[in-house]
Amino acid sequence: MTRPGLRVLSWNIHGGIGPDRRYDLGRIVDLVARHDPDVIAFQEIDSRGRAGENAPLAVLCEALGEHAAEGRTIVAPDGHYGHAVISRYPLADTGVTDLSFRSREPRCAIATHLETPHGKVRLVTVHLGLSVWERRMQSAVLAALARPHGLPSIVMGDFNDWFSFGWVRRRLRTVLPARTMQRTFPAARPLFRLDRIYCGGPAAIHRSWTDAQARKISDHLPIIADIGIGTQAGAPAANREARAAISMPPSGFLPRPSRHSPASHVPGEDGRPLAKLR
Repeated sequence: MTRPGLRVLSWNIHGGIGPDRRYDLGRIVDLVARHDPDVIAFQEIDSRGRAGENAPLAVLCEALGEHAAEGRTIVAPDGHYGHAVISRYPLADTGVTDLSFRSREPRCAIATHLETPHGKVRLVTVHLGLSVWERRMQSAVLAALARPHGLPSIVMGDFNDWFSFGWVRRRLRTVLPARTMQRTFPAARPLFRLDRIYCGGPAAIHRSWTDAQARKISDHLPIIADIGIGTQAGAPAANREARAAISMPPSGFLPRPSRHSPASHVPGEDGRPLAKLR
């Protein structure tokens, strides 16, 4: 079966450390590569104590994609922590938006445009906060960043939105009506849909799935989706928030229940955090 449009994957990799307490990026690369995504959003990339050629983002980029953008939220003398986008297609107009809230852990969103064979696609990736009040603020900013303005628009990441109609979903449903519905956390026995992919504009989710093998690698399962772009998006019904948009994964994978500023190619490379830890 020929896949339409883009295949995207989002995964919180827990710093590369699995339930067995072993740091191993190789098994992360192997699992992701089996799905052959065009665009990947990783959360919880932690390079502290792992610098040089073996820095996590460098290892992941070399194995999985030519183009990357990074959002660093914590910077320490021995490395940094945050999330990143890795893509086989070029990125343009990339920026990082600070989503930090009061004394909570610093957060950010990476916003960019994918230069794909199907045309330009708006992409925003996030790792939102644990407090409902910070997510209320963050979701409002996120909705503004994600607004399609005539372009296909995709938002994905770890939203920490524990309930189906939390603040994130309320804000995004008007601009990004389609979303995935798989449960991804905790990986050993998924109960919550913390990791999601949203899309809107001339874009629709054709199918989405997760990979139960990831329970051996992280505390989250990845979420993967095939997204139709432009004329591939299909009828409006395919763009509704509906389980009809969620289908079985490809053979071999186990289904589960159902303050913006310009940035360089890798934002934060000046070594400064987006916000100070308090």
